[in-house]
Amino acid sequence: MAILVTGGTGYIGSHTVVELLNSGYKVIIVDNYTNSKPEVLNRIYQITNKKPKFYEVDVCDLDKMEQIFAKEKITDIIHFAGLKSVAESVEKPQLYFDNNIGGSKVLLELMDKYDVKNIVFSSSATVYGIPEHVPLKESDKVGGCTNPYGQTKLEIEYHLMNYSKSHPDANIAILRYFNPIGAHVSGLIGEDPQGIPNNLMPYITQVAIGKRPHLNVYGNDYKTVDGTGVRDYIHVVDLAYGHLCALKKLEEKPGLVIYNLGTGKGTSVLELVHAFEKANHIKIPYIICNRRPGDVDENYAEVSKAYKEMNFKTKLNIEDACRDSWRWQSQNPNGYDE
Repeated sequence: MAILVTGGTGYIGSHTVVELLNSGYKVIIVDNYTNSKPEVLNRIYQITNKKPKFYEVDVCDLDKMEQIFAKEKITDIIHFAGLKSVAESVEKPQLYFDNNIGGSKVLLELMDKYDVKNIVFSSSATVYGIPEHVPLKESDKVGGCTNPYGQTKLEIEYHLMNYSKSHPDANIAILRYFNPIGAHVSGLIGEDPQGIPNNLMPYITQVAIGKRPHLNVYGNDYKTVDGTGVRDYIHVVDLAYGHLCALKKLEEKPGLVIYNLGTGKGTSVLELVHAFEKANHIKIPYIICNRRPGDVDENYAEVSKAYKEMNFKTKLNIEDACRDSWRWQSQNPNGYDE
């Protein structure tokens, strides 16, 4: 069986490819390097001693994608490819709808034509919008997304649900990620944001290495343990493992299933900062700024369904993620641009 991984050289995609290769799967990567670098393939080889087949193709390009489907015997798809900056999605909403939804439609069209039954989709906790309560369950209402990025994830979920209804033999796993952090323990692959990081951990590591003078903490008056926002931070290696669990689940032919991938535990911004300082013996200066629009007090996952139905449970903790993130950053001060 060959697993097609779209966006397989990105942050989460590359870690998932490593887990797939180490578990004996045949992997085919499709990526256009919008959010990644060619060097990632070399790093994957260094870690696994295996070279996945690679196509530099945009998932939105139906003709080129069809050539891949016609040539390769694809049995499963893990679909990561998509634009992912919340801030950019607010500035360029049409780009996000055209790219993220367009690429997913191409995959569904080719799945239908080439009789591929199984797909795992990289969704997001942003589909829950502003939560009415925590922890968030898969059965909680979705919608009210606070940005176009989240809206595209929700729209793709609806497309997959409709596809499932019209294709009862299809097996679809929608995985709603919470907040991925960390890096591979080797320090060879990790999060390499372009420009100013949108996510907290790479911002912390860039402060630690001296690229930025301090961390901006947006708001300290939330109804939380220390006034800063609380999120569910999951180690990217655990998140990657969750995709292997989802592939195993699809072997049972469950139809359409939806799972949260998180730890089930909330961590505040300052708790994460202090955990990083403790794990790496590095002081992180920070300043308190105004809240950002759309940010909520708390957001973390109810994870019992993923454990009960596909035996997914996180193995790594916040301290592991802090150590691994710093190992990646300190060994690769400029990311993949060495």
